[in-house]
Amino acid sequence: MNLNLQHKNALVCGSTQGIGKAAAVELALLGANVTLLARNEESLKEAVKDLDVTLGQQHNYLVADFADTNALKALAENSISKGNYHILVNNTGGPPAGLAKDAKVEEFLSAFNNHLIANHIITQAVIESMKAAVYGRIINVISTSVKQPIPGLGVSNTIRAAVGNWAKTLAGELGQFGITVNNVLPGATATQRLHNIISSNATKKQQSEDEVSAHMVAEIPMKRFAQPEEIAAAIAFLASPAAGYINGINVPVDGGRTACL
Repeated sequence: MNLNLQHKNALVCGSTQGIGKAAAVELALLGANVTLLARNEESLKEAVKDLDVTLGQQHNYLVADFADTNALKALAENSISKGNYHILVNNTGGPPAGLAKDAKVEEFLSAFNNHLIANHIITQAVIESMKAAVYGRIINVISTSVKQPIPGLGVSNTIRAAVGNWAKTLAGELGQFGITVNNVLPGATATQRLHNIISSNATKKQQSEDEVSAHMVAEIPMKRFAQPEEIAAAIAFLASPAAGYINGINVPVDGGRTACL
């Protein structure tokens, strides 16, 4: 099985912590040159230090806030489009928890910009270099809510589904150029976002965080939360030459929690 990513350039979004950083680490271990993209430059400087260089890889970073789409467009035009990227991992922290019926219009608009619009701007910037290389892997880190809405995540459920259908549409358009577009759907993963969701639910339900956490774990057949590295392994496989004929799919990595196939 060919998992070798030497001489491949990868752009990983939201890569200073959690799933994004784990994905960057894994891609670097397979030989890729990795560019980290996030909004905190100091965190980026620290994250780059954790990437493997034993195969001669060269890593760097770009600074961008996905909430500022105008600045992101400028970065895409002036830098990302010149990066000759073979791999793009679209990954953005999810919207705050809350019921859909209580959500403000501004929350939907903000999430739409941070996820779908930001993903689209960056993706457009890398397509031409992927076409030229006849090798492209666009991997979107979304959520199992694409297949089965998660109670209490109204805005996230809505926007994640939009990103999922956007990705499926792109898969049909770009496959002829050797570019695949796939979605990885993490289940409950031990990240800061999961901690925030547990804390929010504990407050709303007037329960302890341990009680909320135990209830969530009980719904997972494997009886534990995922580690970011386990999600990263799926991302890295989809980025590899071995996954060249896998296109337009959703890959749940959730320990079996999602009830549907």
